Amino acid sequence: MKDEQLLRYSRQIMLPQMDISGQQKLIDATVLIVGMGGLGCPAAMYLAAAGVGHLIIADDDVVELTNLQRQVAHSQSMIGEPKVVSAQQTLLGLNTDLKITALMERLEGAKLSAAVSQADLVIDACDNFTTRFAINAACIEHGKPLVFGAAIRMEGQVAVFDSRSPASPCYQCLYSPGNDEDLSCSENGVMAPLVGIIGAVQAMEAIKLLTGIGESLTGRLLLLDASTLQWREMQLPRDSGCGACGG
Repeated sequence: MKDEQLLRYSRQIMLPQMDISGQQKLIDATVLIVGMGGLGCPAAMYLAAAGVGHLIIADDDVVELTNLQRQVAHSQSMIGEPKVVSAQQTLLGLNTDLKITALMERLEGAKLSAAVSQADLVIDACDNFTTRFAINAACIEHGKPLVFGAAIRMEGQVAVFDSRSPASPCYQCLYSPGNDEDLSCSENGVMAPLVGIIGAVQAMEAIKLLTGIGESLTGRLLLLDASTLQWREMQLPRDSGCGACGG
């Protein structure tokens, strides 16, 4: 680790759980973030700032005016530009040591599988159920931990699905294909700070998993009601009849 990096990350390194060894794990890590919207922006920014060495960011959309209310990695000057290009510019502004692979496409099939195989961890920050199920299946196939987040209206969810653990459920243990496909921010609305809260929690869980510190959300689902700012926690057992992880 370079002297400049020791200084940059000193506030994390001084944490006894982290130390230099934990910070080095972040620097050596590769994280795939699917979606550079309301969740992916804060998650990517915190991971870049915290020192994750390589971010693979994927999104096939361009920046629109309506995005700027909550997608904090994008600026007004980038309207009409690909979200991955806009986010890359912001992330490198935070940390020039960062390696970024920007994929301006909707990952599916072999391309999704290849991207997941390159990562140490995957963050699901997308906005549709079809992609979520595909990401879940790819993470099971390659044995990669998946940090899930969702936010709509004034409600948010966060969970970790870690197929490396025999007891861990997967995303499909929680949701069945075809459920709530019409739930989207464009049709239902979302409060701006809510996605920041959920995205930041996703980044925190990713850091814990990559460094081995603390206790992850594996097997638990956090539910946030932002209207009262109350968190609820649900235990998530593995479904022995799950069509994805097979119990």
